[in-house]
Amino acid sequence: MNKSHCSIEEIILIRKKLKEENKKVVFTNGCFDLIHSGHVDYLNKARQTGEALIVGLNSDSSIRRIKGEKRPILKEDERAFILSNLRAVDYVTFFEEDTPFELINKIIPDILVKGADWSIENIVGRDIVEQNGGEVKTIAFVNNQSTSKIINLITDRYCK
Repeated sequence: MNKSHCSIEEIILIRKKLKEENKKVVFTNGCFDLIHSGHVDYLNKARQTGEALIVGLNSDSSIRRIKGEKRPILKEDERAFILSNLRAVDYVTFFEEDTPFELINKIIPDILVKGADWSIENIVGRDIVEQNGGEVKTIAFVNNQSTSKIINLITDRYCK
């Protein structure tokens, strides 16, 4: 197993083992480009909802499709390394698609978490988790921080 991330195959085996141990598995996903205090707060709160936190990380190509050719700022291996070294995060795996639907379908977490900027009805994978007896939760953002705001701050200060 890579120190910073697991393959999807490894995550499936880990999930199976955690289920056998009756441990609640939490899943969240995102780009996590330029990790900031809002990310750390969110991940800490997500982890508190269960006993193991799996983070599905958008691959570089997935981020480019979603956010444009100038993103990500940090490459996927670096983002995975940072995430995997946060106390709240137990496992990190990549997904290539634009959404984590297929990954959620493979691991079927007990708890699916997204930020409160998502309405529960629009959370990808909600149907899978709920059909399997799991819960879907949202977490409020506390500091109004975002990667886009950081990028804009840098460009405003140093590129004009």
